[in-house]
Amino acid sequence: MNNFIFSLNATVPIFLVILVGWILMQKHMLTADFTSVADKFVFKIALPCLLFKDIATANIKETFNLKFVLFCMIVTTIMFLSIWFLTAVFMKDDTMKGAFIQASARGSSAVLGIAFVQNIYGNSGMAPMMIVASVPLYNIFSVIILTFNANDNTKDTNKIKTAFFNILKNPIIISIFVGLLFALLEVSIPTMFLKTVTSIASTATPLALLVVGATFEGKRAIQKIKPTMLATFIKLILLPTIFLPIAYLCGFRNGEMVAILVMLASPTTVTCYIMAKNMNNDALLSSSIVVTATIFSSVTLTMWVYLLRSFALI
Repeated sequence: MNNFIFSLNATVPIFLVILVGWILMQKHMLTADFTSVADKFVFKIALPCLLFKDIATANIKETFNLKFVLFCMIVTTIMFLSIWFLTAVFMKDDTMKGAFIQASARGSSAVLGIAFVQNIYGNSGMAPMMIVASVPLYNIFSVIILTFNANDNTKDTNKIKTAFFNILKNPIIISIFVGLLFALLEVSIPTMFLKTVTSIASTATPLALLVVGATFEGKRAIQKIKPTMLATFIKLILLPTIFLPIAYLCGFRNGEMVAILVMLASPTTVTCYIMAKNMNNDALLSSSIVVTATIFSSVTLTMWVYLLRSFALI
C-alpha cells in the first residue's frame, strides 16, 4: 500500500495540473496566444534553468560512476534508434513518426527523476548522474528525429545541416553542458543568482503541464488512440521489461536501480510536446501521449517499485 500511495503522490498531481489547464481553457481563462507564448518561454527559458540548476548544484565528482554512465548512455541510444527504425518500417503516416518516436523513448527523467529518488532515499542519489548521461542524448536524438520527420518540404540534404545547427542552438542541451561545466569545476554560484534561476526553474513543470492541458483536444486525440496507446505501452511497460533485467545483471542496485527505473519507466515528459510543437511535428499526438502515459504511470510505476522492492533491489 505504501508503494501505491507513493506512486500516486508522484504522478497524480502531474495529471491534475494538466486537468486544470484543460478546464481553464474551456472556461476561456487561458487563450491560444497564452499557450503559444508559454510554449516558447518553457522551451527557451524555464526548462533550461531547471536543468542547469539540477546539474550545476549536484556533486558530480563524488557520485561519478563510469559503468553507470555508460549503461545509461548505451541504453538511451538503443531505445531511440530501435524505436526509430521500427517506426520507419511499420508506421505508414509520416506526419506522426517524429512525435511517436520521441514520446515512446523519452521519459520525464529531469522533471520527475530527482523528486522520485528523493522520495525513496531522502537525497537525489544517482539521479543527477543519470540526467547527465541520458538527458543530453534525449535532446540530441529528439532534435535529429524531429528535424528529419518535420512536416515540411525541406530536402533531406538540408535537414542534415538543419539538425546539426538545431543541436548546437538547442537551449536545453546548452543548459545541460553549462550546468555540467559548473559542477565539474565546482563553481560556487552566488546566492542571489541561484535563487533567481531557481524561481524561474520552478515555473517550468507547472506551466508546461498547464499548456498541455489547455491545448489537449479530446475529440481529435481519440482519432489517434492507437499510436497513443502503443507509445504508452512502449514507454511504461516494454522498455523497463527489456532493460531492467539487464541492469540487474550488470550489478546495479538501490539508488542506481531507482535512477535507471526513472529513465526507463517514467511517463513521457512534457518536453516532448514543447519540442514537437516548436519543431513542426505532431503536437496533438505528443500531448495525447503525455496525458495518457501520465495517467497510467501511477499504476505501472507502483508495479515496478513493488517488484524491485520485493526482490530487494531498491
